[in-house]
Amino acid sequence: MTFSPFELLALGVGYLSILFLVAYLSESGLVPVRWIRHPVVYVLSLGVYVSAWGIYAVVGFAQQSGYNFLAFYLGVSGAFLLAPVLLAPILRLAKTHQLGSLADLFAYRYRSQLAGSLTTIAMVVGMMPLLALQIRAVAESADILIPGLEHEWLALVFCVVILAFTVLFGARHLSPREKHEGLVVAIALESVIKFVALGAVAWFAWDGVLDGREGLNIWLNANPQALTMLYQPLLGGGFWHSLILAFLFSAVVMPYMYQLVFTESVNPKALVTASWGLPLYLFGMALAVPILLWAALKLGVRLNPEYFTMGVALASESRWLPLLVFVGGLAAASGIIIVSTLSMASMILNHLVLPIYQPSPDQNIYHWLLWVRRILIGALIALAFLFYVFLDERRSMTEMAMLTFVATLQFAPGLIGVLFWPKANQAGFVSGLATGIVLWFATLVVPYLIEARVLPSLNWLDISFAGNTVYWQAMGIGATLINALVGVAVSLLGTQSPSEQIAANTCSVDNLRRPYRWELIATSTGDFVRGLSDPLGRLTAEREVQMALADLGMDPAETRPYALRRLRDQIESNLSGLLGPSVAQDILDQHLPYKVRTEQDGSAEDIHFIESRLEDYRDRLSGLAAELDSLRRFHRQTLFDLPIGVCSLGKDLEILSWNNAMMELTGISDEQVIGSRLNSLPNPWRELFMEFLSGASAQVYRKPVDAHGDMHWVSLNRAVIGDGDRFGHPDSQVIVVEDISELHRLEVRLSHNERLASIGRLAAGVAHEIGNPVTGIACLAQNLKAETDDSEARHASQQILEQTQRISRIVQSLVGFARAEAINPMHEPVDLFLAVSEAIQLLQLSPEAKDYDLRNECRPGVKVRGDTQRLIQVFINLLSNARDASPRGSTIIVRASNHGPNVRFEVEDFGSGLPQGDIRNTLFEPFVTTKDTGKGTGLGLALVYGIVEEHEGRIQLIDKSDYDQGNGVIVLITLPAWQPDREEPRELS
Repeated sequence: MTFSPFELLALGVGYLSILFLVAYLSESGLVPVRWIRHPVVYVLSLGVYVSAWGIYAVVGFAQQSGYNFLAFYLGVSGAFLLAPVLLAPILRLAKTHQLGSLADLFAYRYRSQLAGSLTTIAMVVGMMPLLALQIRAVAESADILIPGLEHEWLALVFCVVILAFTVLFGARHLSPREKHEGLVVAIALESVIKFVALGAVAWFAWDGVLDGREGLNIWLNANPQALTMLYQPLLGGGFWHSLILAFLFSAVVMPYMYQLVFTESVNPKALVTASWGLPLYLFGMALAVPILLWAALKLGVRLNPEYFTMGVALASESRWLPLLVFVGGLAAASGIIIVSTLSMASMILNHLVLPIYQPSPDQNIYHWLLWVRRILIGALIALAFLFYVFLDERRSMTEMAMLTFVATLQFAPGLIGVLFWPKANQAGFVSGLATGIVLWFATLVVPYLIEARVLPSLNWLDISFAGNTVYWQAMGIGATLINALVGVAVSLLGTQSPSEQIAANTCSVDNLRRPYRWELIATSTGDFVRGLSDPLGRLTAEREVQMALADLGMDPAETRPYALRRLRDQIESNLSGLLGPSVAQDILDQHLPYKVRTEQDGSAEDIHFIESRLEDYRDRLSGLAAELDSLRRFHRQTLFDLPIGVCSLGKDLEILSWNNAMMELTGISDEQVIGSRLNSLPNPWRELFMEFLSGASAQVYRKPVDAHGDMHWVSLNRAVIGDGDRFGHPDSQVIVVEDISELHRLEVRLSHNERLASIGRLAAGVAHEIGNPVTGIACLAQNLKAETDDSEARHASQQILEQTQRISRIVQSLVGFARAEAINPMHEPVDLFLAVSEAIQLLQLSPEAKDYDLRNECRPGVKVRGDTQRLIQVFINLLSNARDASPRGSTIIVRASNHGPNVRFEVEDFGSGLPQGDIRNTLFEPFVTTKDTGKGTGLGLALVYGIVEEHEGRIQLIDKSDYDQGNGVIVLITLPAWQPDREEPRELS
């Protein structure tokens, strides 16, 4: 069976065109987003793990190493079964801090540019054999189908097409936050094709070659060596544990796996599906391997064992099955190359290029980064092609694959340090990794290149790499152990910087990030833009700040220290995805630094941030941790719901907590104040708290607070938490605020009522005792006036009558005031316009009222509930007071209008105004008057106040001069409006 080059070329181009189409449709929005982001697509994309080695060479590896081939599937399956402790923490870090590659992860954890650079170099060198293997597999499988084909040219065409696809659909975005969804869907499609191709040829081998289960049993009984070949490598202990370890860590450290497991993940919950979905997928792939091996042995396939899969397909005498296997291999190879070069280009850019050269602020940094990344992708594919060209084709693909897997195993100690050992430091990681990579290169790469005739022979190196699994196992594991020992020793001897300690706590799986409340020099988002404009340019700085604000849902006018710290962290995460964590950290440390801290300042932990993170972790806690968290939440909720205001402060007076009672008292929400300084509170609360904290007393009782016209009385207490520092500054403080306004008002009202009751009883007694003698005196004076003709006696009698009339009026006022304490007015509608009109008419009967303009501007139909006669008495008193305080010819205006459920009633004059001094606070007290001696009893306003309170209203005296509105007084009364649909006449209590 022969195939034409055109046929093979058309098949390859057609397949890659389908990939282009699928990626384009996904990127353009023509495919529903719910399909693209479905967990099944995510799981299938992880099938990129099965490279061309997993399609072809794994069968030859099974012939050579028996059931050890299962380590390829069991290792990565074990990693996903351990997802909660191995993969989920890394996914959280990658998402939170936008760590787009393994080099980013190590650079962030160890806070070292050198760590990222060394990881990048080691990864690029270590991945070259595996990338060259993919190119070789495509070229040699094509050569099998078309003998004599110039497969190097085919490999070159393949690399060019893969480069075009990677640049178009893999290098379209810069930041890890912008996902390559088209690429992910295309890789998922490739996984389906690989599974179908391998499944189809395995089904042919099972049914068409081995004749099903019975036929296989018969053949195995006749050829027991076929089973012995698989079991024999395991009998001596084998090297399966080394293989499983290498493949387990490859699920994390391989650039193509890191890219798809972490960077391209859009739904963290999909990892749960992948924890069983990917092992199931690999289980199906693994089942095909022994079947294909036995079928090839039965058929006597004369191809290299690494291509037994293609040999079995050719034996089917079907044209479509070999081509399907070829497409499956093409899919496996292209997936590895596309995703690996995409990830490694990002690593090189962030950790090798940008630390050496950064574009000027005048350049478009996004455009520059995009093109540099594309150039790096092309360079990596070209380097892999050259590695393929110069290698001796006699070297097996398994050897090439094992070189890469052992190289990536050198990252395992560093990864363990990231997740499980917070004491590991950058010196330990760098020294350990450098030692491991040097040993790997000297003991495995150099002998391989010598045997591959790339390097000249060194006779003193009596090493045979080919097929010597014991050797590469010993060297690989040995290099890793030495790597780990050197890293541990250097870490124990060295120390960690403060930033490295924070990163270590952030990355550790059994730790929670505990950031410090360090103060930034920048005090606003505008300062952020100005600070970042120097390294990034004005437009880029504005875009990054706006993006971070949008990520946090934060107001651009935010100035709270806590909010600015969060904004800085978010900008660092965003720049980490764009430029790498090391460059991002350097930019922020130089241009958005923290203030220089002294020993006196300390480094308190950011309690509010820790609380918010614990809320996010709530569903992940179990056992004792969950019980402790429940206890914490109970105490926190108790503190929050206390009926007494509680505010906790840090050493720098940053507000750490602000409970519900504080919000109700101050009208300031916790979101507005938590994380801000105490001195940033609005008045009067700022002055109240700052004065209290600066005082010597830890308790203040009955402190008046005027909150924008709303008077409060509060009691303050404070407590110091912690021992404080050696300078005498407390670690933190708690202010307890109790609102005693109602208690104060009740006490004042009780005292007032007691005084009124005493005065009422006195007034009633005085009126009774004075009334009778005065009546007698008046009668005697009238008789004297009527019976005498002496003008002097008549004049004296008239004066006596006038004085008795005055005494009678005073007595009547006393009696009226006394009766006011016991009167229970009727609950009836009172038309204020009519009531005021009647009061004005009564006043105008007096000759003194004719010199004043009394205006009734009450709106007709405005009604209140109450007693008409009692309210007329109020109006007469108020109008009389206004008349007495105004010059002749003045105008006195009465207004009334509805305001919601109440009526607003005003009496305005243009007289002398209220008196100055403390007497203003006692004008409603009985016998307090500002009139001249003999012109008033001081009971009028007290009577008015009592009647207004009986009607459930409020009265207020406003001096217009206090508000620069001229001379005079406005008496403002608020009374409940009459609501006929809701009320029936009743007596007011």
